[in-house]
Order: sequence, then C-alpha cells, then structure tokens
Amino acid sequence: MAPTTTTSRAERALINPATGSALPERAQLDDSMLDARLDCAVAGQRAWASTPVEERARVFGRMAALMRRDTEVLAGTITTEVGKPITQSRAEVAKAAAALEWYAERAQRLLAPEATEVAEAVIEHRPIGVVLAVEPWNFPVWQVLRGGAGILLAGNAQALKPAHSTVGTAEHLARLWEEAGLPDGAFVVLHIASPQTHRIIADPRIAGVTLTGGGAAGAAVAESAGRNLKRVTLELGGNDALIVLPDADIQAAARAAVQSRYSNTGQVCIATKRIILHRSISAAFLAEFLPLVEALVVGDPRDPDTEIGPLARRDLRDEVVDQIERSLAGGARLLTGSTRSPHGENYVEPTVLGDVRPGNVAFDEEIFGPVVAVVEAANQGEAIALANRSPWGLSASLWTADAAAAREIAAQLEVGSVFVNKGTVSDVRVPIGGVKASGFGRELAAHGVKEFTNPQTVWVVEVEEGR
Repeated sequence: MAPTTTTSRAERALINPATGSALPERAQLDDSMLDARLDCAVAGQRAWASTPVEERARVFGRMAALMRRDTEVLAGTITTEVGKPITQSRAEVAKAAAALEWYAERAQRLLAPEATEVAEAVIEHRPIGVVLAVEPWNFPVWQVLRGGAGILLAGNAQALKPAHSTVGTAEHLARLWEEAGLPDGAFVVLHIASPQTHRIIADPRIAGVTLTGGGAAGAAVAESAGRNLKRVTLELGGNDALIVLPDADIQAAARAAVQSRYSNTGQVCIATKRIILHRSISAAFLAEFLPLVEALVVGDPRDPDTEIGPLARRDLRDEVVDQIERSLAGGARLLTGSTRSPHGENYVEPTVLGDVRPGNVAFDEEIFGPVVAVVEAANQGEAIALANRSPWGLSASLWTADAAAAREIAAQLEVGSVFVNKGTVSDVRVPIGGVKASGFGRELAAHGVKEFTNPQTVWVVEVEEGR
C-alpha cells in the first residue's frame, strides 16, 4: 500500500506515534471557509502568474533560506506528527530546500520559449491556474515541494490538501511562503474532509489535480478529474525490485538495499520492497545484507542515533504485522526481524523474509513498513520476469558490472525509472513517476515544471512597414 491520503476514523484522533500522547487537533474548513480560501487562491494565482520569472526565482531562493533557518522547527514537527527519525526529518527539509535552489538557478531556462521548425513560431508554457495537491503523510515537506515547486514556478497556485496528521507541517510551510514573498493565496492549505475534496475537483476554480497516495484514492481522484476534464497526475504505490546479477558489487548492492528499504521506517513508495537475487550469489548477498539490517538502530525518533522509528499510526503497524504473518503462513521464511518490539506498540523490527515466490503476500502486495522480500531467480531472464510480475511500475534498481547489458535490461523493465548500481531515489534533476498501477505524469526536473502548463503555440508573422 502507498500512504493513504484520505481521512479515516482511525486518523481523526491525532497521536504522537512514538509516545502515544495526544496532539492538538485543528478544525477543518467548512464549506464557506473553503470557498473563501479558493477565491483567495484564484486571486493569488493571477498575481503570481503576472510576476516575472526572475522574481519567482528570487522567491524560491528566499523560501529555501527560510526553510534552512527553520530546519529544527520543521524537522521537529515532522518527527512529532509521523514518527520519522529526527536525522531523516532534517535531511528531508534540507533536500526540499536544495530542490527549490535548483529550480531558482534554472528558472529562466526551464520556462524559456521553445523553438520549432517554423522560424516564426515558438511554444510558450503558460500556467493553467490553481492546482489541487492531495499529499500524504510520509514526506510532509519533500512531497509537498516535490510536486509543488514545478507547479508554482510555472506560475500556478498550489492548493494543498495535506494528510490529516501533517497539517501542522503544512501550515508552517504556508507561513514561510508568505514570508518569502509569494502572493497571498498562491499557496493555500485546505484542511478539509474527503467529500469536500471531490466537490472542489469539480469546482471551476480548480484547473488541475495532483495526488500522491494509494491506488483507491488515485482512481477516485482520476475519475472525478476525468469527469470534469481536469488535468491530473498520480503517483501511487510501488513494489519496487532490486535485481542483483552475478557480476555485481555485492557489498555495494547490500548497502544500497538497506538504505532503500529501511529509510523512513520503510514508509516510502519508491523503496526497494523485493530483492531479486541470481541464485549463484544469493548466499553471498545475504551474508552481507542480514548483518547490516540487524545493526539498524531502532528507538525513539527524537534520538539522532535512531534509524528505525515507529510506523505513523497503529492501524498501519497492524496491517504490516498482518502481512508478515500471512507471508509466513504462505511459505515465506523469517531470516531476521520480529513483529514484536520492545520499543512501543507502533514499532515493527526490521524484517527480512526469504523463500518468497509469486503468490506469497510479500511478493504480491506492497508492504509499507520495514519489511523486505528476498526472491531467488535461476537466471537473468527469470529475474526480469519476476521484477515485472507486479501490477505496479514505479522504479527498479539493477546491479551489474555490464553497462551495455544494463541498458538492454532497463528497456525490458516495466517501470518509470531504472537505477543501475544505485538505489532508487527521487532527485530534483530527473523526473519521477510510474506506469501501470503506479500512476501517470511526472514530477521534478523540467517535466515537473511543464506538467501543469498550457504549451501555447505563438506564431507571429511580422508585417513589413508601409504595407
């Protein structure tokens, strides 16, 4: 499962996932307040669209500086709201700030008119208006700005519907955008109920929708957007494979697998969730991999040494435990880990499941927690087939010393991104997005700027003087 983006009954009581203590509730907007917020967004978008690109870049630069200034406050809020280890929360803020700086440095080039084969014609990328961004809880700063940076740089407004549990982080970002000089309304936070979300997709003040979340939420949003002829992008779940071939650097692959799978306590859409090993190097890989997993530090997310914190909610922890138990009942073997943890009720110990094959829960389902499935393949062809045997297609990691073979294999993998001798990652310099049940559309890089624009052809025939 990808992180849910709707508000369930289980989410309404806000709880610090590490301590179990209650967090302050924030009132949702009623319909009249929502209408006022959307009117503000429309006005803010018009002002922002008329702002020269060089000034938009300066606003981005100021926002990045303000985020760095407030790193401890933002990171502390993330850790309190979702249980992310504090070191990783700080890294999330730094990554988002760096992305804004990257866009600021390249704003003019990214939005420059595109030449065509017709000398008199160029393509201008015009903003489409207010874009509704439905974002999850697992990266409440990076996720918001990963899509939002491109939306805003193009001259659109971002109307953010954050997860119920991360409204505090979202509101802090809104204050920083205001301080950075973004026009009032160009970034608004919509703390609303799910039925209101579908109502405003139909609202003419909303020009497009982007969602990161689970498949069911994505399908519902896509249906609403399609019915109302709204532009939409979806980044949904993933069951990403990390393939290790016989000529790979085994130690490097093992380290990358640990980083990819267990970052953010395994609550990452593009994380490695299935490790597919060529049978000839399976034992050697596990000899490197298992000690690294067992060395991960589980504990209080406020402790800088902690690498694995609690899952974000008790119901999410219960689902992961259920998936582990069903995997074991279906024939998987527990190589390391446990569903019981001495650290608290929302914790799951870092877990590795072996002897996993298609038909087992650990192969067929996305497990959104610190659990990885190890699958053996008899040969390269079977490894590719196993990687593709999934309804999802977000990304894949491939480990081999043969660069030419890697490119051939990449062409056969049914995913949005292939990382060769590197773990899966979202990086501002390259687009991210999936195929199949992982969604469509792209965020980051130039693609993320142009996703919510109108590529307008401007064909000018100059009239000679005196005629």
